Amino acid sequence: MKKIDVNAASKSYPVYYGAHLFSKLISLIETYNLHKNIFIIVDENVYKLHSKKVDLLISNTSNKVYLYSFNANEFNKSSLQVNDIYSALIENGFGKDTLIIAIGGGVTGDIAGYAASTFSRGVQLVHVPTTLLAMVDSSIGGKTGINFESTKNIIGTFYQPEIVLIDTNFLKTLPQDEIVCGIGEILKYSFLIGNNFHRKIYKVYGRNFKLDKKQLISTIEECIKFKAGVIEKDEKEESGLRKILNLGHTFAHAIEVERGYTIKHGQAVIIGLSCALHLSNKLGILNSKLLKEYLSIILKLRNQVKLPIFYPVKIYEIMKRDKKTANEVIKFVLIKEAGNILIDVEAPANLVLESINSGLNHFLVK
Repeated sequence: MKKIDVNAASKSYPVYYGAHLFSKLISLIETYNLHKNIFIIVDENVYKLHSKKVDLLISNTSNKVYLYSFNANEFNKSSLQVNDIYSALIENGFGKDTLIIAIGGGVTGDIAGYAASTFSRGVQLVHVPTTLLAMVDSSIGGKTGINFESTKNIIGTFYQPEIVLIDTNFLKTLPQDEIVCGIGEILKYSFLIGNNFHRKIYKVYGRNFKLDKKQLISTIEECIKFKAGVIEKDEKEESGLRKILNLGHTFAHAIEVERGYTIKHGQAVIIGLSCALHLSNKLGILNSKLLKEYLSIILKLRNQVKLPIFYPVKIYEIMKRDKKTANEVIKFVLIKEAGNILIDVEAPANLVLESINSGLNHFLVK
Protein backbone atom coordinates (compact mmCIF):
# COMPACT_ATOMS: atom_id res chain seq x y z
CA MET A 1 0.00 0.00 0.00
CA LYS A 2 1.50 3.29 -1.14
CA LYS A 3 0.59 6.77 0.08
CA ILE A 4 0.78 10.33 -1.19
CA ASP A 5 -0.17 13.24 1.08
CA VAL A 6 -2.18 16.13 -0.34
CA ASN A 7 -1.34 19.23 1.68
CA ALA A 8 -4.14 21.60 0.73
CA ALA A 9 -4.47 24.91 2.55
CA SER A 10 -7.77 23.89 4.16
CA LYS A 11 -6.79 20.32 5.04
CA SER A 12 -4.09 17.71 4.55
CA TYR A 13 -5.10 14.15 3.77
CA PRO A 14 -3.61 10.89 2.50
CA VAL A 15 -4.25 9.17 -0.82
CA TYR A 16 -3.65 5.44 -0.49
CA TYR A 17 -3.29 3.43 -3.68
CA GLY A 18 -2.59 -0.16 -4.70
CA ALA A 19 -4.36 -3.49 -5.11
CA HIS A 20 -6.59 -5.22 -2.52
CA LEU A 21 -6.97 -2.09 -0.37
CA PHE A 22 -10.74 -1.85 0.10
CA SER A 23 -10.65 -4.36 2.96
CA LYS A 24 -8.35 -1.99 4.85
CA LEU A 25 -10.88 0.86 4.92
CA ILE A 26 -12.31 0.12 8.39
CA SER A 27 -8.83 -0.02 9.92
CA LEU A 28 -7.97 3.30 8.25
CA ILE A 29 -11.14 4.83 9.68
CA GLU A 30 -9.92 3.67 13.10
CA THR A 31 -6.37 4.89 12.49
CA TYR A 32 -7.52 8.39 11.54
CA ASN A 33 -10.18 8.43 14.29
CA LEU A 34 -12.98 9.23 11.85
CA HIS A 35 -16.65 9.20 12.77
CA LYS A 36 -18.17 5.75 13.18
CA ASN A 37 -21.67 6.60 11.95
CA ILE A 38 -21.23 5.69 8.30
CA PHE A 39 -23.42 6.69 5.36
CA ILE A 40 -22.29 4.93 2.18
CA ILE A 41 -23.19 6.49 -1.17
CA VAL A 42 -22.53 3.93 -3.90
CA ASP A 43 -23.11 3.71 -7.64
CA GLU A 44 -25.75 0.98 -8.02
CA ASN A 45 -23.75 -0.66 -10.83
CA VAL A 46 -20.65 -0.78 -8.64
CA TYR A 47 -22.71 -2.33 -5.84
CA LYS A 48 -24.07 -5.03 -8.15
CA LEU A 49 -20.54 -5.97 -9.18
CA HIS A 50 -18.89 -5.63 -5.77
CA SER A 51 -21.69 -6.24 -3.27
CA LYS A 52 -19.68 -8.86 -1.38
CA LYS A 53 -16.90 -6.34 -0.72
CA VAL A 54 -19.31 -3.61 0.37
CA ASP A 55 -21.44 -5.96 2.50
CA LEU A 56 -18.30 -7.28 4.21
CA LEU A 57 -17.27 -3.71 4.99
CA ILE A 58 -20.68 -3.12 6.57
CA SER A 59 -20.55 -6.33 8.59
CA ASN A 60 -17.11 -5.41 9.95
CA THR A 61 -18.37 -2.34 11.76
CA SER A 62 -20.58 -2.42 14.84
CA ASN A 63 -21.69 1.16 14.48
CA LYS A 64 -24.56 2.62 12.50
CA VAL A 65 -24.22 2.08 8.75
CA TYR A 66 -26.65 3.00 5.98
CA LEU A 67 -26.25 2.04 2.34
CA TYR A 68 -27.58 4.50 -0.23
CA SER A 69 -27.29 3.33 -3.83
CA PHE A 70 -28.33 5.33 -6.88
CA ASN A 71 -28.03 5.39 -10.65
CA ALA A 72 -24.90 7.48 -11.04
CA ASN A 73 -25.33 9.42 -14.27
CA GLU A 74 -25.15 13.07 -15.30
CA PHE A 75 -28.94 13.47 -15.21
CA ASN A 76 -28.99 12.38 -11.56
CA LYS A 77 -26.14 14.70 -10.65
CA SER A 78 -28.81 17.17 -9.61
CA SER A 79 -30.40 19.00 -6.71
CA LEU A 80 -33.21 16.42 -6.70
CA GLN A 81 -30.73 13.62 -6.06
CA VAL A 82 -28.95 15.63 -3.38
CA ASN A 83 -32.28 16.33 -1.68
CA ASP A 84 -32.99 12.61 -1.67
CA ILE A 85 -29.64 12.01 0.03
CA TYR A 86 -30.44 14.68 2.62
CA SER A 87 -33.79 12.99 3.30
CA ALA A 88 -32.13 9.60 3.78
CA LEU A 89 -29.58 11.13 6.14
CA ILE A 90 -32.21 12.87 8.27
CA GLU A 91 -34.74 10.01 8.27
CA ASN A 92 -32.08 7.59 9.47
CA GLY A 93 -30.86 9.79 12.29
CA PHE A 94 -27.54 10.98 10.88
CA GLY A 95 -26.11 14.27 12.14
CA LYS A 96 -22.85 16.15 12.44
CA ASP A 97 -20.98 13.01 13.53
CA THR A 98 -21.42 11.36 10.11
CA LEU A 99 -18.81 9.88 7.81
CA ILE A 100 -19.94 9.75 4.18
CA ILE A 101 -18.11 7.17 2.07
CA ALA A 102 -18.41 7.66 -1.70
CA ILE A 103 -17.89 4.47 -3.71
CA GLY A 104 -18.04 4.97 -7.46
CA GLY A 105 -16.79 7.10 -10.32
CA GLY A 106 -16.72 10.84 -10.86
CA VAL A 107 -20.47 11.41 -10.67
CA THR A 108 -20.70 9.56 -7.35
CA GLY A 109 -17.75 11.46 -5.95
CA ASP A 110 -19.10 14.83 -7.09
CA ILE A 111 -22.56 14.36 -5.65
CA ALA A 112 -21.43 12.66 -2.44
CA GLY A 113 -18.84 15.37 -1.93
CA TYR A 114 -21.41 18.10 -2.42
CA ALA A 115 -23.81 16.42 0.03
CA ALA A 116 -21.01 15.98 2.58
CA SER A 117 -19.94 19.61 2.28
CA THR A 118 -23.46 20.96 2.88
CA PHE A 119 -25.19 18.50 5.24
CA SER A 120 -24.96 19.83 8.81
CA ARG A 121 -22.62 22.47 7.33
CA GLY A 122 -20.08 19.78 6.57
CA VAL A 123 -19.47 16.18 7.61
CA GLN A 124 -16.51 13.88 7.09
CA LEU A 125 -15.92 12.36 3.66
CA VAL A 126 -13.92 9.44 2.26
CA HIS A 127 -13.54 8.83 -1.47
CA VAL A 128 -13.24 5.30 -2.86
CA PRO A 129 -12.95 5.86 -6.64
CA THR A 130 -13.80 2.84 -8.77
CA THR A 131 -13.09 4.17 -12.29
CA LEU A 132 -9.72 4.97 -13.81
CA LEU A 133 -10.79 8.56 -14.46
CA ALA A 134 -11.79 9.09 -10.82
CA MET A 135 -8.59 7.44 -9.58
CA VAL A 136 -6.25 9.70 -11.56
CA ASP A 137 -8.26 12.89 -11.28
CA SER A 138 -11.70 13.61 -9.85
CA SER A 139 -11.34 11.96 -6.42
CA ILE A 140 -8.43 14.26 -5.56
CA GLY A 141 -8.54 18.00 -5.08
CA GLY A 142 -11.85 18.65 -3.32
CA LYS A 143 -14.04 19.82 -6.19
CA THR A 144 -17.68 18.86 -5.73
CA GLY A 145 -20.57 19.77 -7.96
CA ILE A 146 -23.96 19.17 -9.48
CA ASN A 147 -25.47 20.14 -12.80
CA PHE A 148 -28.23 22.70 -13.06
CA GLU A 149 -30.58 22.94 -16.04
CA SER A 150 -28.23 22.91 -19.07
CA THR A 151 -24.99 23.81 -17.33
CA LYS A 152 -22.53 21.22 -16.03
CA ASN A 153 -21.04 21.53 -12.53
CA ILE A 154 -22.30 25.10 -12.15
CA ILE A 155 -23.25 24.53 -8.50
CA GLY A 156 -20.63 23.16 -6.15
CA THR A 157 -18.08 23.61 -3.40
CA PHE A 158 -14.44 23.00 -2.60
CA TYR A 159 -14.41 20.33 0.10
CA GLN A 160 -11.47 18.07 0.82
CA PRO A 161 -11.94 14.47 1.99
CA GLU A 162 -10.38 12.84 5.03
CA ILE A 163 -8.96 9.96 2.99
CA VAL A 164 -8.86 8.82 -0.62
CA LEU A 165 -8.57 5.03 -1.01
CA ILE A 166 -7.69 3.79 -4.51
CA ASP A 167 -8.06 0.04 -4.93
CA THR A 168 -7.07 -0.91 -8.47
CA ASN A 169 -8.95 -4.21 -8.17
CA PHE A 170 -12.13 -2.27 -8.97
CA LEU A 171 -10.75 -1.77 -12.48
CA LYS A 172 -11.10 -5.49 -13.23
CA THR A 173 -14.83 -5.03 -13.82
CA LEU A 174 -14.54 -1.71 -15.64
CA PRO A 175 -15.90 -1.81 -19.21
CA GLN A 176 -13.63 -0.79 -22.08
CA ASP A 177 -15.39 2.53 -22.70
CA GLU A 178 -14.66 3.53 -19.09
CA ILE A 179 -11.02 2.52 -19.52
CA VAL A 180 -10.90 4.80 -22.57
CA CYS A 181 -12.42 7.62 -20.48
CA GLY A 182 -9.67 7.24 -17.91
CA ILE A 183 -7.00 7.20 -20.59
CA GLY A 184 -8.47 10.47 -21.90
CA GLU A 185 -7.80 12.09 -18.53
CA ILE A 186 -4.34 10.50 -18.41
CA LEU A 187 -3.61 12.04 -21.83
CA LYS A 188 -4.51 15.41 -20.35
CA TYR A 189 -1.94 14.87 -17.62
CA SER A 190 0.65 13.84 -20.20
CA PHE A 191 0.31 17.30 -21.76
CA LEU A 192 0.46 19.00 -18.35
CA ILE A 193 3.37 17.11 -16.81
CA GLY A 194 5.82 17.28 -19.70
CA ASN A 195 7.50 15.48 -22.56
CA ASN A 196 8.99 12.57 -20.60
CA PHE A 197 5.63 11.52 -19.19
CA HIS A 198 3.93 12.19 -22.52
CA ARG A 199 6.36 9.87 -24.33
CA LYS A 200 5.87 7.23 -21.65
CA ILE A 201 2.08 7.39 -22.03
CA TYR A 202 2.39 7.23 -25.81
CA LYS A 203 4.56 4.13 -25.51
CA VAL A 204 2.39 2.38 -22.91
CA TYR A 205 -1.12 3.29 -24.06
CA GLY A 206 -0.63 4.20 -27.71
CA ARG A 207 -1.09 0.68 -29.05
CA ASN A 208 -4.24 -1.02 -27.80
CA PHE A 209 -5.32 1.21 -24.89
CA LYS A 210 -5.55 -1.69 -22.50
CA LEU A 211 -4.30 -1.46 -18.95
CA ASP A 212 -0.76 -2.66 -18.38
CA LYS A 213 -0.59 -3.85 -14.78
CA LYS A 214 3.09 -2.99 -14.48
CA GLN A 215 2.52 0.57 -15.65
CA LEU A 216 -0.88 1.19 -14.04
CA ILE A 217 0.30 2.03 -10.53
CA SER A 218 3.11 4.28 -11.75
CA THR A 219 0.71 6.12 -14.07
CA ILE A 220 -1.81 6.68 -11.27
CA GLU A 221 1.04 7.75 -8.99
CA GLU A 222 2.41 10.37 -11.39
CA CYS A 223 -1.03 11.87 -12.02
CA ILE A 224 -1.79 12.06 -8.28
CA LYS A 225 1.59 13.60 -7.45
CA PHE A 226 1.16 16.24 -10.12
CA LYS A 227 -2.37 17.14 -9.10
CA ALA A 228 -1.44 17.16 -5.41
CA GLY A 229 1.33 19.64 -6.20
CA VAL A 230 -1.11 21.92 -8.01
CA ILE A 231 -3.70 21.70 -5.21
CA GLU A 232 -1.10 22.56 -2.59
CA LYS A 233 -0.25 25.78 -4.45
CA ASP A 234 -3.76 26.78 -5.57
CA GLU A 235 -6.53 24.86 -3.83
CA LYS A 236 -9.43 27.03 -4.97
CA GLU A 237 -8.24 28.44 -8.30
CA GLU A 238 -7.34 31.75 -6.69
CA SER A 239 -3.84 32.23 -8.13
CA GLY A 240 -4.81 30.65 -11.44
CA LEU A 241 -2.42 27.68 -11.38
CA ARG A 242 -5.19 25.12 -10.81
CA LYS A 243 -6.83 26.24 -14.05
CA ILE A 244 -4.27 24.23 -16.00
CA LEU A 245 -6.15 21.10 -14.89
CA ASN A 246 -9.01 22.26 -17.13
CA LEU A 247 -7.08 21.71 -20.36
CA GLY A 248 -9.65 20.58 -22.92
CA HIS A 249 -12.49 20.77 -20.41
CA THR A 250 -14.09 24.00 -21.59
CA PHE A 251 -14.78 22.28 -24.90
CA ALA A 252 -15.55 18.93 -23.24
CA HIS A 253 -18.24 20.18 -20.86
CA ALA A 254 -20.05 21.98 -23.68
CA ILE A 255 -19.86 18.89 -25.88
CA GLU A 256 -21.38 16.79 -23.08
CA VAL A 257 -24.29 19.19 -22.71
CA GLU A 258 -24.81 19.56 -26.48
CA ARG A 259 -24.88 15.75 -26.79
CA GLY A 260 -27.44 15.52 -23.97
CA TYR A 261 -24.94 13.51 -21.90
CA THR A 262 -25.06 10.65 -24.40
CA ILE A 263 -21.26 10.88 -24.44
CA LYS A 264 -19.21 10.10 -21.34
CA HIS A 265 -17.10 12.76 -19.66
CA GLY A 266 -13.80 11.08 -20.46
CA GLN A 267 -14.78 10.68 -24.11
CA ALA A 268 -15.69 14.37 -24.22
CA VAL A 269 -12.30 15.20 -22.70
CA ILE A 270 -10.58 13.33 -25.53
CA ILE A 271 -12.50 15.41 -28.10
CA GLY A 272 -11.97 18.57 -26.04
CA LEU A 273 -8.21 18.02 -26.02
CA SER A 274 -8.34 17.74 -29.80
CA CYS A 275 -10.19 21.07 -30.00
CA ALA A 276 -7.76 22.73 -27.57
CA LEU A 277 -4.79 21.56 -29.62
CA HIS A 278 -6.31 22.96 -32.79
CA LEU A 279 -7.12 26.31 -31.14
CA SER A 280 -3.58 26.49 -29.70
CA ASN A 281 -2.27 26.00 -33.23
CA LYS A 282 -4.65 28.50 -34.85
CA LEU A 283 -3.57 31.15 -32.34
CA GLY A 284 0.10 30.51 -33.11
CA ILE A 285 0.80 29.09 -29.64
CA LEU A 286 1.42 25.47 -30.70
CA ASN A 287 3.50 24.81 -33.81
CA SER A 288 2.18 22.53 -36.54
CA LYS A 289 4.80 19.85 -35.95
CA LEU A 290 3.76 19.42 -32.32
CA LEU A 291 0.09 19.63 -33.28
CA LYS A 292 0.54 16.62 -35.54
CA GLU A 293 2.56 14.74 -32.91
CA TYR A 294 0.13 15.42 -30.06
CA LEU A 295 -2.92 14.64 -32.16
CA SER A 296 -1.47 11.31 -33.24
CA ILE A 297 -2.09 9.57 -29.92
CA ILE A 298 -5.52 11.18 -29.47
CA LEU A 299 -6.59 10.04 -32.93
CA LYS A 300 -5.74 6.44 -32.06
CA LEU A 301 -8.87 6.66 -29.91
CA ARG A 302 -11.20 7.79 -32.66
CA ASN A 303 -12.72 4.33 -33.07
CA GLN A 304 -13.57 4.40 -29.35
CA VAL A 305 -15.24 7.83 -29.49
CA LYS A 306 -17.71 8.43 -32.30
CA LEU A 307 -20.07 11.30 -33.07
CA PRO A 308 -22.95 10.97 -35.54
CA ILE A 309 -23.42 14.73 -35.84
CA PHE A 310 -22.60 17.94 -33.97
CA TYR A 311 -23.53 21.63 -33.99
CA PRO A 312 -20.52 23.94 -33.53
CA VAL A 313 -22.52 27.13 -32.92
CA LYS A 314 -24.59 25.44 -30.22
CA ILE A 315 -21.43 24.13 -28.56
CA TYR A 316 -19.92 27.61 -28.67
CA GLU A 317 -23.00 29.18 -27.07
CA ILE A 318 -22.94 26.58 -24.30
CA MET A 319 -19.26 27.35 -23.69
CA LYS A 320 -20.21 30.92 -22.82
CA ARG A 321 -21.91 29.56 -19.69
CA ASP A 322 -18.70 27.90 -18.50
CA LYS A 323 -17.57 28.79 -14.97
CA LYS A 324 -14.33 30.25 -16.36
CA THR A 325 -16.18 32.67 -18.64
CA ALA A 326 -16.33 36.36 -17.64
CA ASN A 327 -18.61 38.86 -19.38
CA GLU A 328 -19.31 36.20 -22.01
CA VAL A 329 -15.60 36.12 -22.86
CA ILE A 330 -14.41 32.52 -22.78
CA LYS A 331 -11.07 31.97 -21.04
CA PHE A 332 -9.20 29.02 -22.53
CA VAL A 333 -6.46 26.79 -21.21
CA LEU A 334 -4.10 26.13 -24.12
CA ILE A 335 -0.77 24.47 -24.76
CA LYS A 336 2.55 25.63 -26.17
CA GLU A 337 4.20 22.25 -25.63
CA ALA A 338 3.91 19.43 -23.10
CA GLY A 339 4.64 20.99 -19.70
CA ASN A 340 4.09 24.55 -20.94
CA ILE A 341 0.44 25.51 -20.45
CA LEU A 342 -1.19 28.93 -20.85
CA ILE A 343 -4.30 30.00 -18.94
CA ASP A 344 -6.96 32.67 -19.46
CA VAL A 345 -6.31 32.86 -23.21
CA GLU A 346 -8.96 34.69 -25.21
CA ALA A 347 -9.77 33.81 -28.82
CA PRO A 348 -11.98 35.30 -31.54
CA ALA A 349 -15.22 33.45 -32.16
CA ASN A 350 -14.32 32.44 -35.70
CA LEU A 351 -11.17 30.62 -34.55
CA VAL A 352 -13.04 28.92 -31.72
CA LEU A 353 -15.69 27.70 -34.17
CA GLU A 354 -12.99 26.52 -36.58
CA SER A 355 -11.32 24.63 -33.74
CA ILE A 356 -14.59 22.99 -32.73
CA ASN A 357 -15.09 21.89 -36.32
CA SER A 358 -11.52 20.65 -36.68
CA GLY A 359 -11.48 18.90 -33.34
CA LEU A 360 -14.83 17.15 -33.64
CA ASN A 361 -14.44 16.20 -37.31
CA HIS A 362 -11.76 13.70 -36.29
CA PHE A 363 -14.45 11.73 -34.45
CA LEU A 364 -17.34 12.15 -36.85
CA VAL A 365 -18.89 8.94 -38.11
CA LYS A 366 -18.41 9.04 -41.89
